[in-house]
Amino acid sequence: MMTSILDSQTTCHRLMAGALASLLLSGSASAAPTPVRFQLDWRFEGPAAPFLMAEQKGYFEQEGLDVEIDSGSGSAGAINRVASGAYEMGFGDLNALIEFLAENPDGPGIQGVYVVYDGTPTTVFALKESGIESPSDLVGKRIAAPAFDTGYRAWDIFAAANDLTTDAVEWQNVDPALRETLLVRGDVDAITGFYFTSLLNLEERGIGEDALTIMPFPEYGVPLYGNAIIVSESFAEENSEAVQGFLRAFNRALEETLQDPAAAVAYVKNRDGLIDTAMETRRLELALQSAVDTPDARENGVGEVDEQRLLEAIQLVADAYDLPSMPSPDRVFTSRYLPPADERMLLETP
Repeated sequence: MMTSILDSQTTCHRLMAGALASLLLSGSASAAPTPVRFQLDWRFEGPAAPFLMAEQKGYFEQEGLDVEIDSGSGSAGAINRVASGAYEMGFGDLNALIEFLAENPDGPGIQGVYVVYDGTPTTVFALKESGIESPSDLVGKRIAAPAFDTGYRAWDIFAAANDLTTDAVEWQNVDPALRETLLVRGDVDAITGFYFTSLLNLEERGIGEDALTIMPFPEYGVPLYGNAIIVSESFAEENSEAVQGFLRAFNRALEETLQDPAAAVAYVKNRDGLIDTAMETRRLELALQSAVDTPDARENGVGEVDEQRLLEAIQLVADAYDLPSMPSPDRVFTSRYLPPADERMLLETP
């Protein structure tokens, strides 16, 4: 009799537990997705592919997110819009973030949470026919770039790394749309720009890679990081699972993008039907090869920073930009929301 009573109680408990689990699952499934407004650094071009793929393939939705992705007009704009609260997350240059935090020590907190460009894509371009083959050949030459360009801003770092004085060249502040044209016409001796942007612009103007001297900053002693996913600290503190879910979804899409860049560009085309698919596929491939697939990222996984390297980068930027203060590494970047390291090993080791 006692055994029958115990069996009956056990069955009852199991039924109650099952009903409770079903109720919790039902409540979770019906919960409204967390809205996330995301600001890109630039237009809908090849490098935006993993973000747009994650949106269109439902990876964000599967993480309980309702993500709205907007094009941008530069890293500074993306950072300012996240800081203002207009966007919860964005994509921008980590060096511009360092500058923002140094100039706004008591302002709204924003942090990098996933480094996409492990090395800055900033590059010096010159025509081989000009006789420029190395950094030392730039002495006394005219270099053009927009005033906000990382090459312009971080020239002191490049100069110091290559035994040049900071005043060794003459800078011209130019509109981004004119930069490559000025080089082709011979109005300036060199330019700086993102590798995967300026190279394609020069090719469109009839100057192939074999006619160019190309000096990427990372290959010439400049250890700066490039673009990272950034987040409002207040949003992250209140929605840590949402930020983790965003990074999981992006990481998943980045893996697929690395495996098949041509297929990934289709998601950019879906967003902007006017893009040149072949051009943007090549732009994406160049971005992956030059800024994402680096020795550090192959060895340690994408997304993370090396603490000592980040500290050095902050010091270099603070000195080169003449910043009023130097933000601590933990203000600039946190790894607390990153997927596990084994899930970020997306690149083949050499």
